[in-house]
Amino acid sequence: MMPLTSQPRFGAVITAMVTPFDDDGAIDLDSAASLARWLVNHGSDGLVLSGTTGEGPVLSDGERIELWRCVAGAVTVPVIAGTGTNDTRHSVKLTEEATAAGVDGVLVVTPYYNRPSQAGLYEHFTSVAGSTDLPVVLYDIPVRTGRRIDTDNLVRIARDSNNIVAVKDATGDVASAARVIADTPDGFELYSGEDSLTLPLLAVGAAGVISVASHWAGQEFGDMIASFWNGDNDAAREQNAKLIPSYRFESTEKFPNPLPVKAACRAMGLGVGQCRPPMGAAPTELVEEARRVVEDLSDSTSRGE
Repeated sequence: MMPLTSQPRFGAVITAMVTPFDDDGAIDLDSAASLARWLVNHGSDGLVLSGTTGEGPVLSDGERIELWRCVAGAVTVPVIAGTGTNDTRHSVKLTEEATAAGVDGVLVVTPYYNRPSQAGLYEHFTSVAGSTDLPVVLYDIPVRTGRRIDTDNLVRIARDSNNIVAVKDATGDVASAARVIADTPDGFELYSGEDSLTLPLLAVGAAGVISVASHWAGQEFGDMIASFWNGDNDAAREQNAKLIPSYRFESTEKFPNPLPVKAACRAMGLGVGQCRPPMGAAPTELVEEARRVVEDLSDSTSRGE
């Protein structure tokens, strides 16, 4: 693997940032700004706001806009706003609001629950992209949406739109990802949407990762990606192995994302609060597990393992 000749548009390690809430469940903008700066200082090249990890589905439009403005003003790295919903008109409106809020790009998830046809997906994504001059990142996560973007359709969308520039791939299908990378126009980027598949996707040409575990492992992800790009595959595999406990922890059937990541943030002393319902508060066993995962990774990194 030859060293990368140019950096990805939004950086290699993008953190899908949690949304901090106070003890009453209200959005905490001061903590959001502080968390954003902390993440940038600990390995994040960019940030995604109000996505799945950011509890976007339980934020009002007004809260989203406040969050976008706050974080865009707090950091100098690229900020990508999650503006996708299962309503095309609503997604267009949110995208227009994000554009006015001063973010650097938007993340648009596949419409969930209503399961549109591939033709409907094409119209949805191109309509949203047509409402802004910002770069648009598609988000393909069929386990949560119930509908996958067909590979041929994704390639067509990338070819037909001037500002749909990337996809966050959480399909778990590395072979399909390789085809997307091969068949889309030059400059179109694919980001791993599953932390555990980052290294395999790098092997087929991914630009980096939009990560959950980078809240506590941003520098480790950066080191792994840099090792791979520099041709040191042995080091990349070793660094990936250190991250396996984090992959296992960050989302399970019992404790789905973002319950674990918020517990990990609290274990590090970061003020993020609990999740809003229906996720709700983390039980004690998750808090204890979060502390172990964070401390074990820190210990192994400090020992140079």
